[in-house]
Amino acid sequence: MKLGSCVTAVRSTRVLIGNEVCPAVIIIENGKIKQIVSHADFTEVDGSQVLDAGNSLVMPGIVDCHVHVNEPGRTSWEGFWTATRAAAAGGVTTIVDMPLNSVPPTTTLGNFQEKQREAAGKCFVDTAFWGGVIPGNQLELRPMIQAGVAGFKCFLIHSGVDEFPHVTDSDLHSAMKQLQDTGSVLLFHAERDVEANTDGASDPRQYSTFLQSRPDVMETEAIRIVTELCRQYQVRCHIVHLSSAQPLELIQAARQSGAPLTVETTHHYLSLCAEDIPVGATQFKCCPPIRGSTNRELLWSALKEGKIDMVVSDHSPCTPELKKLERGDFTQAWGGISSLQFGLSLFWSSASKRGFTLPDVVRLLCHETARLCRLDNQKGCLAPGYDADLVIWDPEKEFEIKEGNIHHKNKLTPYLGATLQGLVRTTIIRGQLVYRDGCFCPEPLGQLLLLPSRTHTAHL
Repeated sequence: MKLGSCVTAVRSTRVLIGNEVCPAVIIIENGKIKQIVSHADFTEVDGSQVLDAGNSLVMPGIVDCHVHVNEPGRTSWEGFWTATRAAAAGGVTTIVDMPLNSVPPTTTLGNFQEKQREAAGKCFVDTAFWGGVIPGNQLELRPMIQAGVAGFKCFLIHSGVDEFPHVTDSDLHSAMKQLQDTGSVLLFHAERDVEANTDGASDPRQYSTFLQSRPDVMETEAIRIVTELCRQYQVRCHIVHLSSAQPLELIQAARQSGAPLTVETTHHYLSLCAEDIPVGATQFKCCPPIRGSTNRELLWSALKEGKIDMVVSDHSPCTPELKKLERGDFTQAWGGISSLQFGLSLFWSSASKRGFTLPDVVRLLCHETARLCRLDNQKGCLAPGYDADLVIWDPEKEFEIKEGNIHHKNKLTPYLGATLQGLVRTTIIRGQLVYRDGCFCPEPLGQLLLLPSRTHTAHL
């Protein structure tokens, strides 16, 4: 079967339907799942394109709702062509692009339209977009909702790029008032500046120096603000890339009091730990930082207990020189980790050893991520009427991450040389075969996803 062709059915001895893995055939029509039947009930029609996956597992494609593509403006870091190819190679069928690190950032209607023009014709997977909240742009929020952004992101601390400044308390109240009754969501980079204890930590090549400069209390204090706003305005709020387990009690208390609050963590906080980061290995730097192994296990426990809703990549690439590898200076290096292509395998490699099941993978990497950005009526589920977005993979198969099999633009990643469990074989997007065993369809087949507005007309 040729790459780029439309698949009419996918057959496997292992299809994950709900909480069960069983032999089944997924019948596809017009890019949607028409029905799922047993092998005995399936009759192959002449001229049909049936993909036989053998014993490989078939499940919904991954929805990664936290990806920095950086186009336009910083395409030397990444771009839609390379990012979405990497996504397809990792079984990710939908990404949601973050509003910053591109120039201009997605903080006005005009900038959002420019973003769409740049992305058009370059995406190998379906792509939606977050808008941004920055000081003074509150009157741009509703026009961007009308134009189809999935929601908005803001920073409570310097974002790392000057064109996306962090918000004040006053900015937050203005934004929340605009977002009330819209059904939209505000995402928070939840760190707040506090006086850090840097006693005995002065060598910039030591990871502990950087870690002490971003203590847990920065997240706790920021999340305290988020929970208060969420309760007050009853606007959906979401905490991105939670690295510390300490604020989990605050989050639980807010939810129990009725705050519409969700939280994600990332593959690097679940896979890596501070004790294992070598001197000068700045490819491990991200913000908030990777913390200790005890904290990591608390995040896993929270994930199992439902206190953390989803897991994402926070793919945040840059050029190698920005990582300051030659000096190994953690204080000066860009903070961001590239992992978009390997999220499914990273998660399964660790989760399978901790008692997580395949249905947990779908819940945490597909369904809840789709629900955050209001795509859960078409993405993240194997059921009739949903988009035929499928990943076919071998959960038992191990592979090594080598530079030659990395499809991100810049190959620098802390996972280089790692052996992971769970090899992606095939990726199908809306019934179209876009990736198979290291090869891609010749042309990008992804669509730009604009979310229908739920804004009440009385507030326009």
